[in-house]
Order: sequence, then C-alpha cells, then structure tokens
Amino acid sequence: MISYDPLSHPYPSQRHSVYARNGMVATSQPLAAQAGLDILRKGGNAIDAAIATAACLTVVEPTSNGIGGDAFAIVWTKDRLHGLNANGPAPASISMEAVQAARYEKMPTYGWTPVTVPGVPAAWKSLSERFGKLALTEVLQPAIDYAEQGFPISPTLGYYWQLAYKRFSEMLTGEEYRGWFDTFAPNGRAPRIGEMWRSPGHAATLRSIAETGAESFYRGELAEQIDAHSRAYGGFLRKEDLAAFAPEWVDPISVNYRGYDVWEIPPAGQGLVALMALNILKGYTFTGRDTVETHHRQFEAMKLAFSDGLKYITQEDKMTTRAEHLLSEAYAAERRALIGAEALQPLPGQPQAGGTVYLATADSEGNMVSYIQSNYMGFGSGIVIPGTGIAMQNRGHSFSLDPSHDNRLEPGKKTYHTIIPGFLTRDGRPIGPFGVMGGFMQPQGHVQVVMNMIDFGLNPQAALDAPRWQWIEDKIIEVEPNFPDHLAQSLMRMGHHIRRANSAGAFGRGQIILRDEQTGVLTGGTEMRTDGAIASW
Repeated sequence: MISYDPLSHPYPSQRHSVYARNGMVATSQPLAAQAGLDILRKGGNAIDAAIATAACLTVVEPTSNGIGGDAFAIVWTKDRLHGLNANGPAPASISMEAVQAARYEKMPTYGWTPVTVPGVPAAWKSLSERFGKLALTEVLQPAIDYAEQGFPISPTLGYYWQLAYKRFSEMLTGEEYRGWFDTFAPNGRAPRIGEMWRSPGHAATLRSIAETGAESFYRGELAEQIDAHSRAYGGFLRKEDLAAFAPEWVDPISVNYRGYDVWEIPPAGQGLVALMALNILKGYTFTGRDTVETHHRQFEAMKLAFSDGLKYITQEDKMTTRAEHLLSEAYAAERRALIGAEALQPLPGQPQAGGTVYLATADSEGNMVSYIQSNYMGFGSGIVIPGTGIAMQNRGHSFSLDPSHDNRLEPGKKTYHTIIPGFLTRDGRPIGPFGVMGGFMQPQGHVQVVMNMIDFGLNPQAALDAPRWQWIEDKIIEVEPNFPDHLAQSLMRMGHHIRRANSAGAFGRGQIILRDEQTGVLTGGTEMRTDGAIASW
C-alpha cells in the first residue's frame, strides 16, 4: 500500500455545494450520512433519516457524542416548525451543598458528579413516534451494524480520539473509568486512522433501545446498570431520575433578520445568544464581508449578546429575565448604542425583569430536520457503563456553584446548554436547516453562516468554508489560521486582542441544506474542518 499522511493537506482544495431533488443528508461523517440516505431510499422520511444518522454518529464519531448525551431538534413538517428539547436535568439528589461537601469549589469536569439525565434515546423515540414512517428497529439497524461489524476510523475522528486517549490516560486513573478504556482503547491505545474498530456492547444497547422504544434505557435493564454504576462510585444519578424524564415539544423562538426568520430552540439553550447578536446587527448596513467594519461590529455584537447569555440563560422558568425582553427591539437598540470605534469590555446589560455532532436532512415530501446531539466535552464525563457502550455526558459541568447566579446548581434543574440547531424560514415557508457545532462557538457560528448567506450572498458551501472567528473572553478574539492578516492587524489597532489559532479544530463544524421554493431542489453544504459529507439522490 502507498504510504501517506491522512492529516496532511499541503494544497488548498475546493468543494462545491451539492444539489439533489429526492433527499439529502448532511453531517460530519460519511458513513452516517450514507446511513441516513439508505433510510430515505427504503421509504423513510427526513425524520427517520435524522434518527438513523444520529444513531450512527454515536458509533462512528464517539469523540463528539454518545447514547448518554442530550439532543435538540427543529423539524419542519405538516407546514410548520416543531421544536424538540431532549436535554435532561440534574439528578434529584444533587445539591450545591453536597458537591461542596465533596471538596469541589466548582463543578468538576469528569466523573459521576457532572452527569445529568441523558436525553438522546428519548429524542429518537419521540421523533419516531410523532413524525417517523418506519419502525425504530429498522431505523437504528445501520448503527447496530456498524457497532457490531466495525468500521474504519476516519482522519479527523482518529486525530481527536488520540488526543482524548492521551488526556484520559493522564487524568482518569480511578476504577470508575475502566469502562471507557475497555470500550474506546481495547488494545491499550486509541484506534489509528484507517484501523477497524467495533463495539459489541454498543450494538446490544442500540438493539435494546430499538426493540423497547427506549424503555430499557429509562425504566429497564439499562437503567438498572446505570443506577448500579452511579451508586458504586458516589454518583447522584438514580434510576428514578431516568424514569421521570420525558422530552418536551416546544415552540422555537426567532428574530426576523432582513426578511428571513432565524429560528432557535428556547432556553436553556444558547440559541438565544445568536438571536440577540443578529438583533443588534440588523441595525447596520454592511458593504462587504471581508472588511474591518463588518468584523468589528460582529465582534462587538457577539460580545454583548454572550455577556447577557452567560448571565441570564438557564432553565427558562428559573431565568430572572424573559427571552422576549432580551430579544426586544428596544433592548437591541440599547445594546447597539454601546458599539463605538474601539473594542469594548463586555458586560451584561439590565433588560426589563420579567467536542457535539450536527446533522441536517430533507426529503422529497418537504420534511426537513435540524438536529444536534452531544456528550458536551468530547467523550463527556469519562464514565462508560461497562459492556454497554453508553458514554455518559458531563453537561452538569456548566452549572454554577454561586447561589446568586441564574444558572446555579439545583436538583432537577436543566443547565445552560451549548448545543443548538438552527432553521431559516421566509414568509412562513421553509428555507432550510443549518447548524454549527462546537461548544460556545455555536451561536457565533450561527451568526457568521447566516450573515454569509443573507448579507453577503454566499452559497451554502462557501458560507461554511469562509474563515471564522470566535470571541473567547474580555477583548480576546481567536481567528482561524487562514484569517486575512490585514484584517487582523487593523482590528488589533481598534483594541481587539487578536489571537491566531494553529488549527481550525476549535471553530465548529457546520451543515446547511436549503430548499428552492419553486422547484423543490435541495442545495447542501458540509464542513471542510472535519470528515464532512453529503449523501443525496
């Protein structure tokens, strides 16, 4: 075989948008995208395809998501949008006092303490029952096959798997983490790029979820296994927490941006941050994308929106202000007035009181899905239930132990959530799903790709390919390696602390599908920063 480096790309490449009519699946892994397309070709709809793709991603991209994570979806079907919130709450037995008694000054990153109730299996069931056409057993079969028979490790997946293994080998030394190493490093190391990896326990779990409609996970044998492992290692999660959980169907929230409605899931998700930033930015006229003025205003709007989001966003009924106040025209104007000629130090305002995977699917019937799921920080908590392939999320790490903070830890509460699906409509008609995964990069990515398409006329692929930036803290803005140097230099003179990244890995991974209202033709863009692919017919 010819010897080569799968991660070396010395020459720039170009990828065009993909066009199709009968169906399309866009995500970060080619095998998962193809699995979704296979379901479409078997007679399933976009909802079935989304579930199949999501289930496959727990197998073929475990560095970013898993069965023990959370999920959100925005679904266009039956001539309207439907929002699904499948993020689980903190366990009923946890408290700030209990965590502090364990000598933590802030929520830990690993172990059982930051584990919240997983929502992923319930999301699959809810989507399938309400809008799917095929049985869950058929829809999850591709994922079961990959887990049982194995698949070759793709380049970006292999790179991040190796990083996680090195980090976990140094940090996760307790016996409670043995399940992770047995599952994801069975040969005493991370699997290499191009090497086959399989997970029979993962396959058995997926089969059980499919055959029982997720009952085994929340009220059956799998729930018992999760409960037992948590009890054995001082965790707070119990089978009663699992049994009490149910996803919520919610109404998405939106702002109108230059004639297009941009939709997000309401809090505790951070989609509100993207909407606040767009609400500020729509008060300006932009003459071009790659200008100093455009980037300065984007930076400032995002800093202001994020400052508010980090202060106020939590479970919606626990917020000290309401989303509609944060999205009001008056508040947007008030925040916009703070933007001047130099970089500002962001502070939250005072409105009136009151390592994730993303996929998009569409079918010939007009159904479209924007779907996202995550274990939060890569593999999550480092806890894997032995023999099951269930990697538990560490979403509870986002809780604050400050009793005065809106997002303070409370039993049964849902924390500030980073994962957000997006959707565009115009005059009540669907334009299409979009999303950019990646922790706190996500609302920043949403703003950038929406503006790339609406303000600057970029096609879906170009909108994703364009150089990205992200606000880190204070006046620090991190930019991609290919961010134009002349812009960076000018922005630094305006007071921005520009930091150039060594790689594009921290700037999110996006997917877009748009539908032509007249012809029904689908146009898709996928992410060059990962192993992204579009499957279509």
